[in-house]
Amino acid sequence: MTLVQTQPHSTNADSVHRTVDDAMEAAGPQVCDDMTVEVALAVMASARAGHLVVCDEDGLCTGLITRAGLATVRDGAAYTDRVRLRDVLGDRGPFTSPTTAMAEAQHAMRYRRLDALPVVDEQGSALGVLARAR
Repeated sequence: MTLVQTQPHSTNADSVHRTVDDAMEAAGPQVCDDMTVEVALAVMASARAGHLVVCDEDGLCTGLITRAGLATVRDGAAYTDRVRLRDVLGDRGPFTSPTTAMAEAQHAMRYRRLDALPVVDEQGSALGVLARAR
């Protein structure tokens, strides 16, 4: 898989120094981490989104959850209708910065087997998402 919005290599110095900011998409739907899995699935379905950016009560990005990830949780033996997104995400991250080099972000996504990666500013607010091409 290749990342979205990648461009062919050229001798132009600008293409060599591409950053995440050059390729990221809009963040899409953002939800609070106290939302239940069932409600998150409903939000995803109504927004026709493949992922949700999850934020804490202060509006800081805590992670990103995909439809497949939520379906796996819902289908698990320990699932109840009280499971919240914060229970699913655990620790914060991973994230990337808009100033990160594309090569570094691509490597991190391949290494961690991620289809999407939240892009956050210095304060931790979501700016967008770096996603693999479909």
